Amino acid sequence: MTARVYLKPPWMQRHIANRLVPLFQRSMISRLTVKGRRSGRERTVPVAVLDHEGERYLVSYRGLSDWALNLSATSEGRLTNRGRAEDITVEEVPEADRPPLLAAYRERYNGMPTVAGVLHALPDPADHPVFRIHK
Repeated sequence: MTARVYLKPPWMQRHIANRLVPLFQRSMISRLTVKGRRSGRERTVPVAVLDHEGERYLVSYRGLSDWALNLSATSEGRLTNRGRAEDITVEEVPEADRPPLLAAYRERYNGMPTVAGVLHALPDPADHPVFRIHK
């Protein structure tokens, strides 16, 4: 079994920025709610939805995060943006198809404080679960 590759966000991001960013970056940040793979309890995290070539994607840019593991297990969740909620289903993008999506994610969200550094620290597309969103 290979080790889980994940760069845990610093305390300030987890406890302060993750709560404030959805309030101030509404055009960029949505909230993803997904059931826990073990607990079954709903968990909500801020995510940036990537629009690319007419499709929408969720990119776990920090690696194999809990939300990515949960989404992989359930294949469904709820996205909320600007007070509108949408139930979604997802499919995981194969590793071979991830490089152009990660490049698009980097280009779109490079201005966010941690994105460039994390993607530089984890350059392998296999380390980043990516999910294609379906309604």
